[in-house]
Amino acid sequence: MAVDVGRNSARNADVLPFYRFLAKHSRDPVSAFEEAGRQAGGRLVRLNVGPFRPYLVTHPDHVQHVLRTNQPNYVREGMFWDPLVPLLGGGILSDGETWQESRRVLQPLFTAKYVDSLTERMAEILAEQIDAVVRPGEPFDVVDGISAIVHPTIVRLFFGDRITRDDIARLIPAYEVAVTATWPRLLMPFVPRTMPLPGDRPFRRSIETINTVVYPRVHEARRTAEEGKDVVSAICRARADEPGEVGDRRIRDDMVSMHGASTETSATALTWVWVALDAHPELAAKIYTELDEVVGTDPVQPSHLPELRYLKMFLSELVRLYPPGWILPRQAVKDDEIDGVMIKAGSTVMLSPYLTHRLEEFWERPTEFDPERFAPGMERRHRWSYFPFGGGPHQCLGQHLFMMEAQLLMAGLLSRYRPVLTASRPVRPRLASSLRPNQKVKLTLVERART
Repeated sequence: MAVDVGRNSARNADVLPFYRFLAKHSRDPVSAFEEAGRQAGGRLVRLNVGPFRPYLVTHPDHVQHVLRTNQPNYVREGMFWDPLVPLLGGGILSDGETWQESRRVLQPLFTAKYVDSLTERMAEILAEQIDAVVRPGEPFDVVDGISAIVHPTIVRLFFGDRITRDDIARLIPAYEVAVTATWPRLLMPFVPRTMPLPGDRPFRRSIETINTVVYPRVHEARRTAEEGKDVVSAICRARADEPGEVGDRRIRDDMVSMHGASTETSATALTWVWVALDAHPELAAKIYTELDEVVGTDPVQPSHLPELRYLKMFLSELVRLYPPGWILPRQAVKDDEIDGVMIKAGSTVMLSPYLTHRLEEFWERPTEFDPERFAPGMERRHRWSYFPFGGGPHQCLGQHLFMMEAQLLMAGLLSRYRPVLTASRPVRPRLASSLRPNQKVKLTLVERART
């Protein structure tokens, strides 16, 4: 389908009765989005949700227009973002001048070179966490268990020795609540903030907990920033000219946004690893063979990662089908036109990697899990048909960090254990700000037999 993005004779977008899809899939709202994506077929459409009618943007050309070509016109405000302001503040996940300043401060901390310098320490912490969390032969709750490995790893990497295990234990559930409690406002963004919805009170309590843990660490880091080698010390040095409460708040916002994005992406994506391995034992066997050849019985080291090629292909396909940031709303600042459709100022446009990654025009057998799509030489595709970490100036800074952490964690677990999944019904995504499973995913990690 040829798509022209520009100013032609403007027309109105077709409207899909999204409220009917929601009624039809009342127990599985993500299926309502999937149906909307299929019916849209890459066209720019509006979703009728009563008083709220966002534009659904899925075609890669349209995605490119919003995230790159006319990116300044589409900001992180309105639906999805406004409810998260009390949590994220004005950091890297905001927009405007504060976002630009935060990106200037944080970007050097997420370059491939800097992340590579952290991998030795990351591998050590992950190995410690795996030993602390995994009990071979006993039931393992995937969501809780992976969070118990990922969150402390990122927190200790960012805060170093400044944070205690008790503080980490308080942060993990607080972030969990903060991410999941806003889903009613995601579905009903037209409800005023003054009208309480389920989840509002737990959300406020989670922010209080996060602040009581993070602010003292920020104050300590500012006092000793010159000798600190952790990430928060580096941020404090970069913001040394911003004293007082304003400086504290900006460092807090940077740390909370960075921690939330890093842990949420990793913990959410890695939840789906086990579902995919269970559904595709032939793919699991390839990973096991590669780990036997590359890692063997040794502890996993960063030096192993370049040789774990199939594992990386598997993870690339994982975030195609299960992108953690599955929906990316933006708000139009000024009137715009995409493919002849007029977008009025103030309108919400909803991009969705989850739906774009399922377009048949750009992906053969789009709903099948096939890591070979990412084999060397197979990357020829529309640049914007695959954007699991967003794109343009707002592209996630932590994608290299995610891939390193995900490979180290998977290799650390699967070189030692074999997972046996137990699920009472098919595992599906549930509606939340990130792509979470619709049920408890439990498995048993059995120590692998070695020859």
